[in-house]
Amino acid sequence: MELMARIRDQIVPDEYSDYTISNVYFDTDCSDLIRTSIEKPPYKEKLRLRAYGTPGPEDEVFLEMKKKWDGVVYKRRVELPYRVAQSYLEEEIYPEAYDCQILREIDHMICHYELKPRLFLAYDRLAYVLKEDRTIRFTIDRNIRSRREHICLGDGDDGELLYEDGRKLLEIKAPLALPLWFAQTLAEMKIFPQSFSKYGRIYEDNLAG
Repeated sequence: MELMARIRDQIVPDEYSDYTISNVYFDTDCSDLIRTSIEKPPYKEKLRLRAYGTPGPEDEVFLEMKKKWDGVVYKRRVELPYRVAQSYLEEEIYPEAYDCQILREIDHMICHYELKPRLFLAYDRLAYVLKEDRTIRFTIDRNIRSRREHICLGDGDDGELLYEDGRKLLEIKAPLALPLWFAQTLAEMKIFPQSFSKYGRIYEDNLAG
């Protein structure tokens, strides 16, 4: 990747720099959440269950509610053993031992929309930080893949590739402004911000068929 060649002397791998992320996305039978998201309203929300790799029954997973309002993203999540998350999401057994405000908000969201598992999505991530400011992090997601059968985290991370040509997704996360040299490098390479949703792109590709 040309960008990596340009900035390799200015970056170091993140603490966790090369790993696989697996997700189960929840939605209604009519895909209301992702259809709303694609329309780019001021407010949108989604729910996903996330693991790093393929979890075993006692491994920790993250049930995450993600909301976006007026361009600002808010994430609220709870950490649960995978077996507890399965019992809750598949058998509707509320995990009283992990009760908290965030979990109650997630439970309200699930009940309000009648959410169900709709898509398994995984990708392999490389993560880096800038040497001069380690709050600036950027990630490269490769091998974005999904499946609509066996929609659970415990059945491995295989799936149909979103991009057969090996395209990657770059995301830069900075709490404040980027250093001038980094912003200039991105501008010279014509790398500009744009909205992208992996789940949204897969949904649209399936519609196009």
